[in-house]
Amino acid sequence: MATRPEQTTSELKVDPASLYQEEIFTDRRVGTIRRLTPIKKDGARDTARAVLYVGETQVLTPAGALPIGFEIGAGSLEEAAEKFGPLAKEAIERTVKELQELRRQAASSIVVPGAPGAGKIQIP
Repeated sequence: MATRPEQTTSELKVDPASLYQEEIFTDRRVGTIRRLTPIKKDGARDTARAVLYVGETQVLTPAGALPIGFEIGAGSLEEAAEKFGPLAKEAIERTVKELQELRRQAASSIVVPGAPGAGKIQIP
């Protein structure tokens, strides 16, 4: 759940037209699937909006567990479960590439003593 920096705490409120009921399904081994069922502000099912499925897994890193989340385009829980593995693999590969790029950027911003600009702080 993220908010825009310009929002103040007095402006924070839930949009009653965008509510979802969340259910969590897990195999307690590989990950979880969240089914987000759209509902109206009175709690009744909103059939005008599609049910969403979101997959979640994690990978172990030297710094600890890294959560990975991804959307699953599916029309049923069964279909979401079938698509989970390949989509999780793609999300993990994408995250690893992003981490490698961040590591590369951090390494290239290291200031070497005696080098031009060595007294200045560089921000990547």
